[in-house]
Amino acid sequence: MQISIQIFFLLTLFIAMSHPVNGQHEINYSEEDVPAFQLPQLLQLENGKTVSSEEDWIRTRRPEILKMYKEHVYGHNPEVQIEITAQLIEEGISKAFTNTRRKQVRLKFENQGRKSEALLLIFLPLQSKSVPIFVGYNFYGNHTTCDDNEIILTSAWIPNKPEFGIRENKATEESRGVRSHRWSVQKIIDSGFGLATMYYGDIDPDRNHFDDGIHPLFYKKGQEKPGDNEWASIGAWAWGLSTALDYLETDEALDHDRVIVMGHSRLGKTSLWAGALDERFAIVISNNSGCGGSALFRRKYGETIRAINSNFPHWFNSNFKKFNDREDLLPIDQHMLIALQAPRPVYITSASEDLWADPRGEYLSCYHASDVYHLFGRKGIENSVFPEVNTPIQNDIGYHRRKGKHDVTDYDWQQFIAFAKIHLD
Repeated sequence: MQISIQIFFLLTLFIAMSHPVNGQHEINYSEEDVPAFQLPQLLQLENGKTVSSEEDWIRTRRPEILKMYKEHVYGHNPEVQIEITAQLIEEGISKAFTNTRRKQVRLKFENQGRKSEALLLIFLPLQSKSVPIFVGYNFYGNHTTCDDNEIILTSAWIPNKPEFGIRENKATEESRGVRSHRWSVQKIIDSGFGLATMYYGDIDPDRNHFDDGIHPLFYKKGQEKPGDNEWASIGAWAWGLSTALDYLETDEALDHDRVIVMGHSRLGKTSLWAGALDERFAIVISNNSGCGGSALFRRKYGETIRAINSNFPHWFNSNFKKFNDREDLLPIDQHMLIALQAPRPVYITSASEDLWADPRGEYLSCYHASDVYHLFGRKGIENSVFPEVNTPIQNDIGYHRRKGKHDVTDYDWQQFIAFAKIHLD
C-alpha cells in the first residue's frame, strides 16, 4: 500500500508538471536554452524572387506579409461598414496642468440596431496650431490618467482593481488619477505635443467573450463570435485607434500628418498592428510589448505562443492557436511586423527586469527588420549586440532598454518625445 501511495504521488506530480496552470508551459529565462532557429525570409517573395527595391516591397512583399498576419495571428477585419458619429461633449481649460486645454469626444457606433460608444480624451497646448499628437489607449479609463474631476467616467466594463478603487467592474471617483504616473501629460504639453487617449475597454472589454464591445456590430445574421481567421480583441483595438485618428483628422488644431500611435504591453502589440494596417500614423511606438508584439516568437523566451493563447485566448484569432509549441511553423515572425511600419519611424522599448517580454528578442526584431528600412535609404538597428540599459538609439528604427520593470515611465516619455522631434521636424 505504501509503495502504491508513493507511485500515485509521483504520477500526480509528473502530471502537474506536464500540465502547467494558466498556460505557463516550460517557460525559459535562460539564453543558453534559447533554441537554434531560422527566421522567415523578410526580403524573399512567395515565388522565391528577392525583394530588391522599394517598389517590390510596397507592391508585393508588404501585402504578402500583411495577409499572413491577418490569416494566422491578428485576424481579418470585417468588411461590414457601420455608422460612426463623433460629438464634442466637453472642452475647457485643464486645472490639472498648466497651459493645457482639454476636449472630450463621444464616438458612437451603430449597426442594425446594435450600439456602442467610446470616450476620447484630448489634451492640447493652449493657443497652438498644427500640433503633433500622441494617441494611445489607457487600461482603466480616461479618468485614471490624471486627477481631473472634469474627465467623464466610462460606463464600460472594467476589470476589478480594488487597490485602484475599481470594484464591481465599474469606474469610480475613487480611481481618478491612479495611473497618472504612466502619462507625462505636462511634459508632453510643454514639448509642444498633444495627447489623445481612450479606454481600450470602450472598444472591446478585455475578457474572453465577444458579445459586448464593437464585435457584435459587425456580425452577420446568426453570428455569435468572430470566425477562426477574423479579428479578435487586438484587431478590434487596432480598429479603434484608426477610428480615433479619423476624428483627429477633423480637428483643425492638429497636424494630421504628425499623429504618433503609442501603446504599452498588450496595447503595444496593438499599436504595432494598428501601424501595420493604417499608414496614416506617422510614427509607431511599442512599449514592452513582448510576445505577439515586438519579441521574436522563435526564441521561446519568456512568454510563448502557448502561454499567451492560454492566458488570453481572446486577443488573437483562433488560427493562432494552431501554433502553440509550433513557432517554427509560423510563416512570419515579429521582425516582419516591425518591417511593416517602413519607411515610417518606429520605436521599440524594453525594460531590464521585464524578462517575460523578452527584451533581447524585442531588440533582435528591430535588428532583423532593418533590411527593409535600408531599401528606403533609412537607418535601422545596425548592430546585433544588445545595448546597455538607458542608452537610447534614435535611428529610423529606434530602441531603448530602460532600467526597471514592466511599466511606462517618465523616462520612456522623454525618449518618445525626443524620437518624435527628431523624425517629425
